[in-house]
Amino acid sequence: MTKADIVNEVAKSTGIEKVAVQTVVESFMESVEKSLAAGNPVYLRGFGSFIIKHRASKTARNIQKKTTLTIPAHNIPAFKPAKVFVEKVK
Repeated sequence: MTKADIVNEVAKSTGIEKVAVQTVVESFMESVEKSLAAGNPVYLRGFGSFIIKHRASKTARNIQKKTTLTIPAHNIPAFKPAKVFVEKVK
C-alpha cells in the first residue's frame, strides 16, 4: 500500500477531500520525522511505536580487495508494532 492508497482509503471512508487528507498524512509523517530526529520516540497506542535504534561501530571487510573498513556508530529509525496490531496480522 502506498501513500496515495492510504489517502484514497481515508478520503473514501471519512468523506473528506483527498487534498485535505493528503495534507494531514504528510503532516503526520513530518511530525514523526522531526520527533525521531530530535531523539524522541513516537508512541501510537494500539498501533505501535516509531523508535530510534543505536547501531554500534563495526568492522566490515571487502573480500575482493582484501581490505577492512570501520563503519561508525549510528542511529536508525525503526517501527515496533503493538501486541494488538501483531495479533490482528497473525
